[in-house]
Order: sequence, then C-alpha cells, then structure tokens
Amino acid sequence: MAGIELSSVCKTYAGGVPVIRNVDLHIRDGEFCVFVGPSGCGKSTLLRMVAGLEEISAGELRIGGQRMNDTPPARRGVAMVFQSYALFPHLTVRENLAFGLTIAGVDKATIATKLDGVARKLQLETLLERKPKALSGGQRQRVAIGRAIMREPGVFLFDEPLSNLDAALRVQTRFEIARIHREFGRASTIYVTHDQVEAMTLADRILLLNAGEAVAREGSVAQCGSPLELYHRPRNLFVAGFIGSPKMNFLPASVVEGRGDGARLRLATGELLEAAVDAAALPAGAPVTVGMRPEHAEPGAAGQHIVRELRWQERLGEATYLYLDGELTVKAPGQAHADAGQRLAVTLPATALHLFDEQGLALPRCIPAPDLRLPEAA
Repeated sequence: MAGIELSSVCKTYAGGVPVIRNVDLHIRDGEFCVFVGPSGCGKSTLLRMVAGLEEISAGELRIGGQRMNDTPPARRGVAMVFQSYALFPHLTVRENLAFGLTIAGVDKATIATKLDGVARKLQLETLLERKPKALSGGQRQRVAIGRAIMREPGVFLFDEPLSNLDAALRVQTRFEIARIHREFGRASTIYVTHDQVEAMTLADRILLLNAGEAVAREGSVAQCGSPLELYHRPRNLFVAGFIGSPKMNFLPASVVEGRGDGARLRLATGELLEAAVDAAALPAGAPVTVGMRPEHAEPGAAGQHIVRELRWQERLGEATYLYLDGELTVKAPGQAHADAGQRLAVTLPATALHLFDEQGLALPRCIPAPDLRLPEAA
C-alpha cells in the first residue's frame, strides 16, 4: 500500500505559462481518486508527473512517505494503464500478463501462480493463448489492467482507459474496473477521465481541475471532494456547471433581501424567488446567479414558479428533458409531453436553489446534504 501526497505541485513549460499550479492533495492508501476537468486542464500531465514521465517544476511528490521528485519511473512502485492498451502484438495474453515479472527475473512458478489468480478474477482464462488482435477492446483493456495487477504495485494509474471503447462497452468496462478495485483494493488509484459520469460512478474522491486563465488566477484545483459533495455543494459556478448532466441551469438575478436563513431574489425577467441560502453578507441590489439542477425543477405551479415557453424536448423513455426559453432545462417524467411553443409553469423549490455571488462563489446552503440510505432487506 502507498499513499500519495502532492504539496504545492506546479508544472510550467517553456514561456512560463503554468499548466499545473499549486496542487495540494493527499490520496490515502486504497483510495480511488479521479482527476477530471475540461480539455487542456492538465489532468493527464498531473498523472504523468506522479508516474515520473513528466518533471515536476516546483513542489513535492511523496509516495508511501518517500520523496519521489527525482526517482526514476521504474522505482516509484506504480503501474500505469494507458488509453491505447500498450500490449505487445506478437505476444499472447499469457505472455503479455507475465511480461513485467519475466523481465524482472521472477521465477516461473511464482509467475504462473500469480497469473492463474489474475486471469481467473479478470475472466481471461479462456483467452490466454490468444494474441491481442483476436481480442475485443474490452478484453484488451482487461489484459492491460491484469498486467498492471501482476506487478502488485502500491499505486495504479489509469490514463483515460475507456476512451477507445464504444458506449455500451464503456459501461461494462467501467463496472469491471470498479469490481477490480474492490477486489485488489490495497493499492491507491488515480484515474484520469474527461467524462464526468465515469468520475461520479468510480471515485471515492474527485479532483476537478481548472483550465485556462483560472489556473493562473486561482490555481489548478477547482474543488476536491466526494462525488456527491461536488454535486450538492459546488464551490463555484465552474464546478456547478461541470458536474451534472444535463448541466445546472443558471439564471441572472439580484438580491431583494439577504438574510442568514434565506434570500429573496428578483430574476432578470422580473419574477421573485426565495432561496434557502445564507445571504446575510449580500446587500440589496447585489447581482447574483441562481443555480438549479434540471431534476429539481418541477413541471407545474405547485409553489414558487416561473413560466417559460417550450422550445424542444428530448424523450428518452425513462425521462423527458424539456428545453425552455432562457436556456432552462427541466427533467420531467418519461411519459410527459408538451408541444413546442407551449407555455409551461416550472416550480423552483427554495431548498433546491443554489446561489452564487458576483465573483461566482457559492453561498452556503441552509439545508443538510441529502442522505437517502436505502433500507436493508429483511
């Protein structure tokens, strides 16, 4: 087991433009941490710095308590699974799995014992004599993961391992990776993806990275926390807009009255709303942004509501997404139907609203984070 510590880690290329700035992160033994963010945010660069494939411009990296800034990749105790699988095409699955230990001079009996166990858990027993060209994309990825497991590393590194798979296979392989982590959960894991669904479903913790000018202004880390923490308690507008699919709705507004237990707001379109946030620090007239997730907006006029015209809808069977004037998205039941041009009432519960100040920072919500634990069967 090996925890990973990054202290004020930075990466700057020629010209002095920061790619990674001031990353402080402690990944515990056995924890599954996902790096996610928009293209160009540096998530793969940060992963490669942990692996030793990129130099660290400033700051310190420790693995298992040992400083690793200048340690060669082969001596860091990490195993990396690449997007492209990186299998040897002329070797069988058995030979690919055993390759790292064979090169290290491990005796054949030990390799055979480990290989049998790994192949069984990854359901590769019937594929051992095949070569990579005879495997599906998901099978190749399992072989790449198995080769990493064979080394029994302290740290697993995954660099967008599902990007080359089709949609159905991505879901299946994502489940396999989660299962593998549970069964081989002794190692700390860093997983890089641009797909927030992968991040939400796999991670113990998510590190969401900034991109562009925000890196120089605020540092690389937009927010770090559990998936539901980022979902229900986003730190700022960027986090709120990135996490969630479809993304959070944003409505410009101004403060009518700010209190410690709530805020009275006027939307730019004139409607009045209440939001259950601590807005005591906001003066009347202060510009703000109201945030609301599509699934928390309720079709109908049961409480405080707004009226918008329907532009189009997406019927997915289990849900229908309504796209209204003002770039407002509402999640409705799968059987719901309306006609384009129809004016619809949308209820916006005060407890479901987020509020962001003029700088884009979230105000504290006055409701506890939901913990909807399902009852155990008798």
